[in-house]
Amino acid sequence: MAKQMTEMLKGTLEGIVLATLAGQPAYGYEITARLREQGFSDIVEGTVYALLIRVEQRGLVDVTKVPSEKGPPRKVYSINAQGAEYLEEFWVSWSFLAERIEQLHHHTDNPQEEGQ
Repeated sequence: MAKQMTEMLKGTLEGIVLATLAGQPAYGYEITARLREQGFSDIVEGTVYALLIRVEQRGLVDVTKVPSEKGPPRKVYSINAQGAEYLEEFWVSWSFLAERIEQLHHHTDNPQEEGQ
């Protein structure tokens, strides 16, 4: 199941990270920690950082450098208007897919109901 879950997450991780940032701005490690708290325990920090670079390049987040007690400044990511628009489209798409998948699941669990 782990491989299948990883493949499914690849297509949805941008939306998941933007949803996390919609709640509160954060830096990379904080985002990873929040995702793990939400049950996404297999998410690797490197995956989140690569995704943050992509959403930054696409203009979906704003970045502020904040001094760190240890090491270089941290990049704090916050969702911007374009990112919020993308996130809204993500939720619409997710709802559509989730409904269809649930219908398929229900149909395969109860095929005798088709003719009713």
